[in-house]
Amino acid sequence: MPALPGIGLRPYPAIRSRLRASLAISTSVTDNAPVQLTVNQLAERLAASYAQVGGINHLDGKNLPSKRAIALITVDLLRLLFPGFFDEKLVHSSEIQREAATLLEEVLASLQGEIKKSLNHYPPPELPKKDFRSISRDYAIEFLGSLPRIRDLLQTDVEAAFNGDPAALSKEEVIVAYPCIEAIAVQRLAHELYLKNIPLIPRIMTEWAHTRTGMDLHPGAQIGTHFFVDHCTGTVIGETSILGNHVKMYQGVGLVARSLAAGQQLRGHKRHPTIEDRVTIYAGATIMGGDTIVGESSTIGANVFLTGSVPPHSLVIQEEANVKVMNKKDRQKESQDFTV
Repeated sequence: MPALPGIGLRPYPAIRSRLRASLAISTSVTDNAPVQLTVNQLAERLAASYAQVGGINHLDGKNLPSKRAIALITVDLLRLLFPGFFDEKLVHSSEIQREAATLLEEVLASLQGEIKKSLNHYPPPELPKKDFRSISRDYAIEFLGSLPRIRDLLQTDVEAAFNGDPAALSKEEVIVAYPCIEAIAVQRLAHELYLKNIPLIPRIMTEWAHTRTGMDLHPGAQIGTHFFVDHCTGTVIGETSILGNHVKMYQGVGLVARSLAAGQQLRGHKRHPTIEDRVTIYAGATIMGGDTIVGESSTIGANVFLTGSVPPHSLVIQEEANVKVMNKKDRQKESQDFTV
């Protein structure tokens, strides 16, 4: 028996014996061995579940976009947006056009296939199905043509993060290390596809970024220039949110709907707030409702729960909460003096 890493030369049976000796139960407890099921029996049970619980199956239908393929496409898009930051090797400026052309060709081939799957699954009534292949390629090329404009927006986001965070050492650090930049970049990419009414793919992209960064940015949200979310974890921005320029947020901010009780009847209606230019929203604030407007140059304090509009240049703070500071030793003495 070979030695285990970090255990020296003690063989596995000796370790197991030592562990048994330290257990609080007797090792002589009868072992009621479970009935051994064959793989075919397990498969039969699953098949029965598939037949009974059909709402979470996707069988015998048209192929859905691949989450894995879209994740890989998104990574390549980030490489195109930030050359040299998402690559393992240094990209020289003399080679950048050739490198970009190669990567664009790969992304185009993959993306048009995923777009075609999406259109086949949710066919837009205004598009002829027989043309989905050529339409998918046109959509993909048009989308890739928007990358320079998206880079212009991201340049302002990087500036806002660097200028707004004294802990930032450089703009390079902001791009390579700040999760908010990655999440915002993916949202801006997905928003372009969302505007073309391409189903599934935009949401898959932003949810991929959500799992990586903790920021839940819906691809439908309209976000202006110079957007920065400090720390970013727990940020939620709903589909119909509108954000102006130079908006700054902290962690845990939610721009959410007032109520979703009506469900699908709310589709297409504005459900999330509008945040005008140069607004700062501190940690834990929740702003609700499609008719809620936060006026320009306003500041929303931490943990504020806001359900109505505020005029420009407002300061909104939470006054009801009381904070008490006491001596821990005195507190412990009071606890010891109290008996039942």
